[in-house]
Amino acid sequence: MAKLKFLDLREAVIDTCLKMNEEGINQGTSGNVSVRTPEGFLMTASGIPYHKMKPEHVVEMDLDGGYTGEYLPSTEWRMHMDIFKHRPEAGAVVHTHSIYATALSCLRKDIPAFHYMIGIAGGTTLRCATYAEYGTQELSAAMLKAMKDREACLLANHGQIAFGDNLAKALWRAGEVETLCHQYWAALQAGKPVLLKERQMTTVLARFKTYGKQPGELKKGDALSVTGPVRRDVPKALATKKKVTKKA
Repeated sequence: MAKLKFLDLREAVIDTCLKMNEEGINQGTSGNVSVRTPEGFLMTASGIPYHKMKPEHVVEMDLDGGYTGEYLPSTEWRMHMDIFKHRPEAGAVVHTHSIYATALSCLRKDIPAFHYMIGIAGGTTLRCATYAEYGTQELSAAMLKAMKDREACLLANHGQIAFGDNLAKALWRAGEVETLCHQYWAALQAGKPVLLKERQMTTVLARFKTYGKQPGELKKGDALSVTGPVRRDVPKALATKKKVTKKA
């Protein structure tokens, strides 16, 4: 057998699949995972249980719908390919049939800003794409429309899909989508949720852009995700710079 390309990425895809099921946001072989490569992307093969998946079961694909190797890619390869083609910021994609996201997708309604964390999808709503049969170009087109200015969406009568700049971020986002769907479902059982206003979500979305960034990664003018605390210690390099500035 020829040496496999992108072995580390293949193993990372398998690890993400296992975590996806361990975290309870997918069941069996129903979901799929992909990651971008310099030549296209890698994605899970069709119908192979994740606990039995080997690196050769992670299929190498290009962005023109071609694949390499003995195994067919997942039936949902079109959605993954189209995200990588149309969203250059996407580094990895996770698609799952998580329980609450799938249940709410059957209502075919967008989920509104009942909680500020809805912003993890990229906007003031978590949209639901119109229905199309699984594995079709029609489904991929519906998904792209629902994901305009978004990083996740529901797929009508199907499940959810999310992307991130790497596998860990894509898996995190898919997990957050499922949590939001669970919370929204629970809120609906108690009554009618009070929705956040557009202006309230505007500041949240601006702050989400720096979520997870450390001080050295921030740019001038960035809205701070974390506000308030005062740093009590001063790095030596900064302290020396201040002393030199005062003497000058």
